[in-house]
Amino acid sequence: MACSIPETGTEPASVATANNTPIYTHSWGKAIRHAANGDHIHRTMCGDWLARAEIAVHNLRMNSGEYKYIWQASDWPNWRFDLAALAEPMAEVSRAQGLLMGRLADVGMALRDQASLAALTEDVVKTSEIEGEQLNVESVRSSIARRLGVDIGALAPVDRHVEGVVEMVLDATANCQALVSRERLFGWHAALFPTGYSGLSKINVGSWRDDATGPMQVVSGPIGRQRVHFEAPPADRLETETSRFLDWLNGTSNEPPLLKAGLGHLWFVTLHPFDDGNGRIARAIGDLLLARADGSPQRFYSLSAQIQRERKAYYDILERTQKQSMDVTEWLAWFLDTLHRALDHAQHTLDAVLTKARFWQRWATTPLNERQVKLLNKLLDGFEGKLTSSKWAAIAKCSPDTALRDINDLLTRGVLRKSDAGGRSTSYELNDLPE
Repeated sequence: MACSIPETGTEPASVATANNTPIYTHSWGKAIRHAANGDHIHRTMCGDWLARAEIAVHNLRMNSGEYKYIWQASDWPNWRFDLAALAEPMAEVSRAQGLLMGRLADVGMALRDQASLAALTEDVVKTSEIEGEQLNVESVRSSIARRLGVDIGALAPVDRHVEGVVEMVLDATANCQALVSRERLFGWHAALFPTGYSGLSKINVGSWRDDATGPMQVVSGPIGRQRVHFEAPPADRLETETSRFLDWLNGTSNEPPLLKAGLGHLWFVTLHPFDDGNGRIARAIGDLLLARADGSPQRFYSLSAQIQRERKAYYDILERTQKQSMDVTEWLAWFLDTLHRALDHAQHTLDAVLTKARFWQRWATTPLNERQVKLLNKLLDGFEGKLTSSKWAAIAKCSPDTALRDINDLLTRGVLRKSDAGGRSTSYELNDLPE
């Protein structure tokens, strides 16, 4: 089994991926996970012997003692870190958390719910995007809103796959104080893969991998010239390894809560105990521990979203850490810095939520039809590109004449204005938003 990461800027034609995300495979002859959409690419049989040869060379180097993976260290899993070096980053994160929570304390429950909905939606979408899966944002938002009881108007249709990711993320955060058992992890895994398939490949769902088709490895590069970045512990060690991990996760430990979140993420993704979905579950475990650290199950920031924005750095630091000693100070420093940036981004998300709330307060007494409300909300949520009458008609599923009447009505009322930007088609934007 392997997890393949295409090289940045050197993506081979023989490995058709759309971005630099992991691809999970079960054997050299089976279909492997496609990073573009969470589905699959396929190995050609003609390249299999070359791939096997490269990995055999890698294994010889590893067994000769030239280098070891972190789980092969004699002191595994006795994590070490320089607490003094991490004290200032932890303090900075704590200050950022305090600033965010201070602002949230000054708004009503409805706005807190909207801010949480925005953060959770981003978390679900981005944790999947890291793995190359593109989820429909409106479906994710609708699923979360329904589960949280947040009124967002008409709900978009939701498929089983979206529901599964949402279930995992919400269970990890809303029930953060509950024990994490192997059965709970199996439930998360089953929720991610409701059909029992990862794309076109059947996988072990709700159970640890068995390595029947080969070791779990992270590889990149063209077929026949793959580079092995990491190899996870063999499957026959997983019962022992996962039991030790869960005892630590559920027990009282000496690590500061923020550092425990970083360690939990790293530890689980190093074990890589499932055929697929390890990254998403590792990030869910990190979110669970962050919720415990925050003392609140309600989420207002998304670490997964920040990791997605820094995806290459994420993979780079993981690889370095998994090939070094049990001193994981560098990983924890990166984790804290990334968390700090996630909290800073959450301030912008809160700004958008507050702006949206003030906008609707301003126009609360203005009679608007369902189409107008829908399109105005899309503009408030960050409409990509320019809003033209033809786009209005397509999104609202109405005729061009109806779209133009809707727009002209909003222009007359002062809700919309014509964009200053030139172009072949007239575009429209929100009038001065309330500060």
